[in-house]
Amino acid sequence: MTHPASRALLHWYSDHARDLPWRGTQDPYAIWVAEIMLQQTRVETVIPYYTRWMARFPTVEDVATSSMDEILRLWEGLGYYRRAHHLHKAAVKIVEQFNGQIPSSQKALKSLPGIGEYTAAAIAALAFNHDAVALDGNLRRVFSRLLDLEIDPRRPEGERRVLSWAEDLLPAGQASAFNQSLMDLGAMICLPRLPRCEACPLAPWCLAFEHGTQPLRPVKKPTEPLPHYYAAAGILRRENRVLIGRRPEDKLLGGLWEFPGGKQDPNESLEQCLQRELEEELGIEVNVGAKLGEYEHTYTHFRITVHAFFADIITGEPQPFDHLELAWVRPSEFVRYPMGKIDRTIARQISGEIL
Repeated sequence: MTHPASRALLHWYSDHARDLPWRGTQDPYAIWVAEIMLQQTRVETVIPYYTRWMARFPTVEDVATSSMDEILRLWEGLGYYRRAHHLHKAAVKIVEQFNGQIPSSQKALKSLPGIGEYTAAAIAALAFNHDAVALDGNLRRVFSRLLDLEIDPRRPEGERRVLSWAEDLLPAGQASAFNQSLMDLGAMICLPRLPRCEACPLAPWCLAFEHGTQPLRPVKKPTEPLPHYYAAAGILRRENRVLIGRRPEDKLLGGLWEFPGGKQDPNESLEQCLQRELEEELGIEVNVGAKLGEYEHTYTHFRITVHAFFADIITGEPQPFDHLELAWVRPSEFVRYPMGKIDRTIARQISGEIL
């Protein structure tokens, strides 16, 4: 028998469901792509990337047979680039081991690169309507408030209690609508700050609403300030071309192209940093010239400020000691090389200032 809270939630969802491009389909491929893109990324950011991706790669076979460069060019700007590598590797595995069909079981789904407990449950529920709960941040927040949970829902005990209550509410055979209704409730009503409790269909069952503790739920561990690093990047020119290198795939921004350089060590100037890094990475000695600019970006676990300098080679020929490969590229050709946010900003500035 369906719990009255679940009935109220599904009734609310039938009237207020968000219109998203991956809704209205149970195509496992489309749902898989959407769920990978949505990892740690806002829906509004994902939508244009998802639309372009599905237009260029309408099937899993299209992903499996595409080059990593093409995939990264389409992914550029979405961040967390390891997801793109995982999509490609998983697509190859799906074609080779699953006859091109996305598997339906959570166990088989978790055997694919980039798919963990949450994503496997989401695909199983949304694409195959299996009775599974996809416990993402929205669901954790909703159930933490429903239960007035006094511990962090990401801790094992907190997650066990949240998942147990969610599974009790899950109406058999309606996993797709149930999970998506909770995702929408968390995105539209049960907001992290200033939840709209007066509009919430679950308010009659919400202990945090009853106790007035909504702002205190979910409980979170204290956050520490992000470390801030400083780095130097070199713009090396030769006959109207600029040197860029492709980063190793097992590193941050793997497979993307960059202007060579690296992090500043204590007690060295940015110019000394660049000279040392280019000697270590490329085996060359350089004179550091004028500064092009400085660029900031925040990643999940750190912040970085990169200072870009023009530099001239004094001795040596650049070698890819710390890159997969090097390329001397005309600024007009930069668009063909996938880059991270800072390097793309530098490339655009160079395109306007060189040649």
